[in-house]
Amino acid sequence: MQSRIFKLGFALIAPFFLFGCILTPGKFVSNLTLNADRSFAFAYQGEVYAIDPSSAMGDLGKSSSSDDPADADKVNANAATAASKKQEQDKKNKALAEALSKEAGYRAVRYLGDGKFMIDYAVSGTLNYNFVFPFNSDAEAVFPFVMIELRANNSVRIKAPGFANDSKADKSGMGAMGGADAAASKLDGVFTLDTDAEIISQNNEDGAIKSGKRSIIKWRATPLTKDAPTAVLRMAK
Repeated sequence: MQSRIFKLGFALIAPFFLFGCILTPGKFVSNLTLNADRSFAFAYQGEVYAIDPSSAMGDLGKSSSSDDPADADKVNANAATAASKKQEQDKKNKALAEALSKEAGYRAVRYLGDGKFMIDYAVSGTLNYNFVFPFNSDAEAVFPFVMIELRANNSVRIKAPGFANDSKADKSGMGAMGGADAAASKLDGVFTLDTDAEIISQNNEDGAIKSGKRSIIKWRATPLTKDAPTAVLRMAK
């Protein structure tokens, strides 16, 4: 399923955002160890925020003030509606936490309120399929933080769109829904790639740090980060 979703691409899954929720990182530490023999281990520990794109779209075009006193009742009614929506969203987020906790790799999932989760995720295995994190079909939650794509000639492409703030590219569709700026303002973390494979290309201006036969690349993710961490590696087989 992860492989199929990855191949569909963002353009095809964009309508899915209208019915599910978008997950974005907050403060985090994430590590990917990917070896030339295709063995790998991935971990993410830290904050995750859930954004309801349908709610964001519903708020577009609404005015927050009015000179007409007769609108006072409408303001009060809107406040009551907002409170009701918040309760409903908290209910959905608690269900999301429960759904994620049933997925392999989630060692701990806690919902803290106001769309904020604390997640401890770790998985390892052999890379013979495309990998996407996070993805959960039952919870209708998808916005890839990290994607690993198997390519021709024994190469592997790693990209972490969730660890960058490229609102101009509008990679998730959030920009049009009013949630991009709020989500990006919380981005604060480090993504580390540790590999003994040949590095064909990577976009960290500081390059890789050599440690024996291994190469280590660290990307810092902040609201000012525009380029998603990206690397292409060549596997031994």
